[in-house]
Amino acid sequence: MADELDLLRRANPVPADAPPHADGPLDLRGERHLHRLLHEQPVAPPSRALPGPRSARRGVRLAWGIAATGVVAATALVLLLGGPSTPHAVAAPRPLVVRADPTPVPLDRLAERAEAAAADGGPALRKGTHVRSWSLGMSDDAPPITLPEERIVRWTADGRHTELVVATDPRHPGRPVLGEDEDGNPRQVEDGHVISDTTYPPSWSDAPPHSRPPHDADRLRAYLEEAGHTDSLDTAQLLDATDLLLDNWTLGARESAALVRLLADTGGLRPAGEVTDRLGRRGQAYVHDTTGVRRMLIVNPDTGAVLGLETTFTRAQPEYGVTAGDVMEYSAWTR
Repeated sequence: MADELDLLRRANPVPADAPPHADGPLDLRGERHLHRLLHEQPVAPPSRALPGPRSARRGVRLAWGIAATGVVAATALVLLLGGPSTPHAVAAPRPLVVRADPTPVPLDRLAERAEAAAADGGPALRKGTHVRSWSLGMSDDAPPITLPEERIVRWTADGRHTELVVATDPRHPGRPVLGEDEDGNPRQVEDGHVISDTTYPPSWSDAPPHSRPPHDADRLRAYLEEAGHTDSLDTAQLLDATDLLLDNWTLGARESAALVRLLADTGGLRPAGEVTDRLGRRGQAYVHDTTGVRRMLIVNPDTGAVLGLETTFTRAQPEYGVTAGDVMEYSAWTR
């Protein structure tokens, strides 16, 4: 891949000292949007997409700087981080450690627990989300860097919603982290730095994932297929759809039970044992392996609520400084 990138760079006719408003190489944010257009299978029409930094990065998890933008990222990191005094700002989180269990809980049994818990009541469905995420950015010119963020979306009865995004890492409270400037370039910021705080006008979309999700597994499958623009969902696609769903809704007890039942019925998730997530919560881990990547779903063992989703590399990519076991992305959802 490096050979192709070198060819592309040499083919770039724009000199490095070109005027700032002339046509030239894309910045990081533009590169990410271009990569999304070229390589991502859309999950929703652009007019229905929930605005915000996280939705803009969907499908671009592997890199927002794989091409010439790696030079920009490397320069920014040298200038802004520049030394051993802030290693926590660039270090990727370690993979979660699963405590092996000789008799791990099968997902269908956990679905039964979730259905029993939902029958006894429990939290209600709420539109909006509260998610903490760690996303790895790679380039072929600099070590990988991780952007930790917290995103809170709240909806009001009149169809408006607010989105607050801050740079923070709960593993290191009060310590500087990597954030982004208004052009999408990485820079060191204080913990809790506000990346964006936006209020959006009323939206009454009735298409998934903005319409109310059902609390029946079969209907939920159809809902997620429509949201993902597909006629069927394999395990990998269902995990993507779960990510999308939880980025728009905080599920209630019945919806969580339907989701875990759908995951159990689809198959492909192997019970791995107990795990403590990055927010200190106890969960059951279920693993799905594909070529070079492992995804781990973390579920509340009592209610079936999805707590988190971790994606790690199982194969090294030395050209990008990635080793087996590096965390590509992690999301932790809370109420």
